[in-house]
Amino acid sequence: EPGLKLVQDNPCLAELLAAVLALPEPGAGLLSFALRLAGVLAASESAFQHLQQEQLLARLFGEAGPRAGAAWADASVRGAWLDGARSMALHEPALRLLRAHGALDVLFTLQGDPSLFVASAARRLLVHTLSFSLECEMPKAPGTRVCDWPPCAQVIVKHIEDSLQSSSVSHVKQSLKLLAGLFGSCHAPWTEVLWSGVAKQVQSFLTEESVQAPHLLADLLLNVSRSPVFCDPESSFWPLVTSALEHLTPVQAGPLAVGILRLHKCPQDVRIQAVTVLLQPMDCILRAASQPLEYSGLLDESVTDPATVESLLSSKSSCASLLCQTLGHLEELLSLSHLPVDLPGTSLLRSVMTILRFCNGLLIPTSPLGSKISQTLIGCFRVQRSALDVLAVLSEQKGCDVPVESLFDILLSYLESPNTNPMVLKKSFQATSKWLVCLPEMSCFNSQWQIKKILQDVFLVLQKRLCSPCWEVRDSSLEFLTVLINGLRDQDEFRQTLLSSEVPRLTEDLLGDPESYVRASAVTAAGHLTLVTYVAPESPVTGNQYNKENTVAKLQEILSTDPEGFPRRAVINIFIKWLRKGYTSVLQDTEQFVSEVIQTAERDLDWEVRLGGLELVEVFFVQTLCRRGRPKCPYAPFSPEFTSSVRHNESLQIFCRTKLFGFLFRSLCDCDRPVGQKACDILLAIRSSFYPSNSLKDSQDPEEVGHGIAWLQRTLRQGSVAQTFPAGSSHEVDFQDPESMLLALGTIDLEELHDDLNKSSDHMEKSPQSLLQDILAAVGAVEDNEADCY
Repeated sequence: EPGLKLVQDNPCLAELLAAVLALPEPGAGLLSFALRLAGVLAASESAFQHLQQEQLLARLFGEAGPRAGAAWADASVRGAWLDGARSMALHEPALRLLRAHGALDVLFTLQGDPSLFVASAARRLLVHTLSFSLECEMPKAPGTRVCDWPPCAQVIVKHIEDSLQSSSVSHVKQSLKLLAGLFGSCHAPWTEVLWSGVAKQVQSFLTEESVQAPHLLADLLLNVSRSPVFCDPESSFWPLVTSALEHLTPVQAGPLAVGILRLHKCPQDVRIQAVTVLLQPMDCILRAASQPLEYSGLLDESVTDPATVESLLSSKSSCASLLCQTLGHLEELLSLSHLPVDLPGTSLLRSVMTILRFCNGLLIPTSPLGSKISQTLIGCFRVQRSALDVLAVLSEQKGCDVPVESLFDILLSYLESPNTNPMVLKKSFQATSKWLVCLPEMSCFNSQWQIKKILQDVFLVLQKRLCSPCWEVRDSSLEFLTVLINGLRDQDEFRQTLLSSEVPRLTEDLLGDPESYVRASAVTAAGHLTLVTYVAPESPVTGNQYNKENTVAKLQEILSTDPEGFPRRAVINIFIKWLRKGYTSVLQDTEQFVSEVIQTAERDLDWEVRLGGLELVEVFFVQTLCRRGRPKCPYAPFSPEFTSSVRHNESLQIFCRTKLFGFLFRSLCDCDRPVGQKACDILLAIRSSFYPSNSLKDSQDPEEVGHGIAWLQRTLRQGSVAQTFPAGSSHEVDFQDPESMLLALGTIDLEELHDDLNKSSDHMEKSPQSLLQDILAAVGAVEDNEADCY
């Protein structure tokens, strides 16, 4: 076995472990290293037996080892002991060794360790020990009684049952966490036997006047419900879930309810009850907003006493937390592609709108509960953000009777208010954009003048926000504008309203904003604005036309001169978008434009900009050949007949004129590997377009085709070490000569370069030689390099 061969061929490993054990007080770092190393070496049974000949493992993991020394007080040593034991416990002899030296008692104790990492590792090892002992000692199905199980498993199960019945709250919590981890990772049939032994005790916890560890109980039940062992709707487990949803408070039951609703197999009555738990706070909000009710609530009946929810919402300490949790769960459910139960979309929307009115003081309720809720929620940023998230998701729900005018009144109030928090404003923009994009499709709201009125109001607010002294607000405003253009640029009302406003001019002004994030967002927005004028070049709007040519020049200037990387990346992304979408009329001379951009990108210090330049080259290459009849896929080779006819055609001359090949070949030696990888992929695609797949078999040796190509081949083999291409009489390569480039493509071994560029650095960094060099480099400076050495 490889493990045995390793320890036999390297006796120094066992000597190292023995030397550590011989030290009177080994340091915590050295001891941790030895424990983890021993566990890894003993993972195979044969290597385990070899190390046990000198009792090394018994001395390391037994009672007289580190557990009895002063170093045990260090959490890193306890954690290393657990890691080593877990690595080793993959075969029965290791399990017997640990059990014989009292390891189970150590694990039971370490569950309550002050270090959360140690406690978690102890629980994981207990779970592994229980499941592994059943697998290796009872290969057939374990008996239906715990008393028939192996001794190790019996000890663990008895400890769990005793702890659950203990008067110590900490012991109860430890066992609940252990059970949650066990049912979360083990789905064997024997888990049903284990559950039958603890179910009554769990039920008793739920019926107590004050529920102990409610969140742990919810986690446990949720993990059990996810196990295929308990998926049968007739299982006795589900009544326990129903009991939990009834007895836990809405805050405690919320995570359990949303987890239940995500299950594919669950009894319908439990699913409906889980929905009710989540909707109760929203129902209470709706009923508290007005007296008498203007419209019905969300629920006909409640799972728990409505007074409990009312009490939580009327308390300042719990109101916001309950609503944020509920709204977060509802957003999660509404975002699912398929939900097993229907949510009342219209009533839910009204409830969310009511919360938003409470938060900005637009709603003055008449009920006592509504007044308390209003006082608590007014100006509450947390609830505002959560409610706006749900409002945005609700725009995608079909069949809602949407009160559109009231909805936009609320959104505009948030967009206009000077007191709106920047993050809340960002969420308001997101929700507004979602609803504006779907507005023309709503059957209940198809009046063109109403849509135009809403758009005018939105752009008036946007103009003010683009002038905000707060850079986060300016940035969010530009992002909002970009989203609107993407979703609505085909709508005549939108284009006319946008181009007749001050928004285009203000966006252009923000290209020179002092904040780089804002400049980047302005670049993106300006690029999309240019596309609006491309779609409607002869807009009826006059007096405030957007200057496309001026925008292109400004973006090129930003790419050349902006000191920050974000705006330059945004520019290159916009240029790629223009070219990919075919908006070449924006660019006048496409060849000259591409040539200027890639020459600028090649000099950029930001590797993402250089990578963007390569993506621009790829798009240009594909489009150039597509116009001449090639397939759309850039990697599909031409037929030999077509290839022979295009070797010296205009396409190759265009690539040379735009200085495309110089950029590509130099990028192969880029110090950032993604750039070299992309350049090599593009060159391979270009070669496949000019050479049939079988024409490279008899390609000439580089030395026979000229000094320039031979030098280029040698330079490329050096990779990023050769970051310059020195010119000279014998080395000069003319990257603008079609014949030379065709020869280079057919001669240079691009496949070998591709393999080298895609080879992970792990083959050097993770080799034994590299690890040994790291250890040797750490000699003499152990304290500084201890972590690296380990």
